[in-house]
Amino acid sequence: MKRGYVLHHRPFRESSVIVNLLIEGIGRVDAITRVGSGKRSIKSILQPFQPLIIQFSLQSEIKNLGLKTITHIESAAPAIPLAGNSLYSGFYLNELLVRLLSVDHQAEGLFLAYHRTLMSLAKGFCSSHLRYFEMALLLELGAFPSLNYDATGNALAADCHYRFIAESGFLPVALSNESHFSHGKGYLSGAMLLALASQSLQADQLNQAKGLMRYLLTPLLGSKPLLSRQLFAKNAQ
Repeated sequence: MKRGYVLHHRPFRESSVIVNLLIEGIGRVDAITRVGSGKRSIKSILQPFQPLIIQFSLQSEIKNLGLKTITHIESAAPAIPLAGNSLYSGFYLNELLVRLLSVDHQAEGLFLAYHRTLMSLAKGFCSSHLRYFEMALLLELGAFPSLNYDATGNALAADCHYRFIAESGFLPVALSNESHFSHGKGYLSGAMLLALASQSLQADQLNQAKGLMRYLLTPLLGSKPLLSRQLFAKNAQ
């Protein structure tokens, strides 16, 4: 038995569905399960942000699809209550994981980061929760630069400014009043980078952190837009 969350599901052959799961100690698992009907239906728990206990077989039910077969699934706790921006944030996390995390990638540690992020969002929305999860995901994918040392090998300093250079890291630059980050053309505060590393971002550092994360995620996500970002945009109107 493993703890897990449903990231996404889609219909498949009559009363079965294919589910993308995030499983504790494993990472992403794609599996197939029967939904059932009446009192035996599991539709109510095959929902995002519902903690689950899952057991699945290693044998694929359908050849060449690489799907595991769920043999047992039940609720582990009440669904984590998310609303408003916190709900959209949860959808954003799920979309990132489905888009970027492959079944072959053993991401044992992401389950706890995901669970903690959902619990934090349930208490109240703050974009810093998204930045910390993005950082955890990028670290897992090997796509996050060092927050200990700059590109010259020196420790990052709070009173310095940096420019991010792909494949090199953060290059120190002359102090400037400019704080906007836009696709590598702006400056990043050393204080913000250190706060990101310690997960202690302040309100005036959130925009810079968001710009950095979007810049790092863009080449991984490609040109296809994120549907969850569109939800955020509609809600903001």
